[in-house]
Amino acid sequence: MSDDVQDGFVRVRLDLSYDGRDFSGWAKQAHGQRTVQGGIEDALRTVTRSKETYELTVAGRTDAGVHARGQVAHVDLPVELWEEHRDKLLRRLAGRLAHDVRIWSLTEAPGGFNARFSAIWRRYAYRVTDDPGGVDPLLRGHVLRHDWALDMDAMNEAAAALVGEHDFAAYCKRREGATTIRTLQELRWERRPDGVLEATVKADAFCHNMVRSLVGALLFVGDGHRPVDWPGKVLAAGVRDSAVHVVRPHGLTLEEVGYPADELLAARNREARNKRSLPGSAGCC
Repeated sequence: MSDDVQDGFVRVRLDLSYDGRDFSGWAKQAHGQRTVQGGIEDALRTVTRSKETYELTVAGRTDAGVHARGQVAHVDLPVELWEEHRDKLLRRLAGRLAHDVRIWSLTEAPGGFNARFSAIWRRYAYRVTDDPGGVDPLLRGHVLRHDWALDMDAMNEAAAALVGEHDFAAYCKRREGATTIRTLQELRWERRPDGVLEATVKADAFCHNMVRSLVGALLFVGDGHRPVDWPGKVLAAGVRDSAVHVVRPHGLTLEEVGYPADELLAARNREARNKRSLPGSAGCC
């Protein structure tokens, strides 16, 4: 599939952050709910005095309530519009956007760049506290409270069995025609000096609800409700387990998106569009 930028247009990369608590997710919705994509596209149209809405493509479509510190998107703009506004566009967008979303940079993207398909990994963090006193009031919008003490070593032992390329159907909300095969590159827990437990979850891509389901399973291990080998057995079963709890979204933040060197962007773009299968599994392409 070709991803060439149309003649007369330039592809612009946006690096941005947002607090997701008052958004109905990233993607525009049919009934006018407030979304990150909709807000940025409206602001871009307004500050450039454009009659047309220029659509954004994003690295990771976050759900309602999920935050982002290192989100990446791109937009194709007419060359004349970009040349006219590029020097003042960042400041003008800052003045137009709501305070819970910020764009940090607007740069002309290299050839072959696609915010979604050129990415080679996404890194999320999930934050939870088991402090019997609850969540620090200043962190309540970004940290989940867990009612039982958590054994971090048990959680990390359980997490190790989930790392690698697997079919994560047991931890994903299925979407018709979409694969649930992913390569989970990193899954580990650390306890910060303030006592908050922070999970680092890094993969080439994620399917719907995958991070929050993985975290939910590991919390059940950490508080003693399930044995250490349970998350691995759920993964191997390959079907949704009603005991896997999808934790609340506010503890989740998209921290960073990784891309290859410029000369490898186009190849990664093509590779990422291929539907994967595990060795020995049915199907191809």
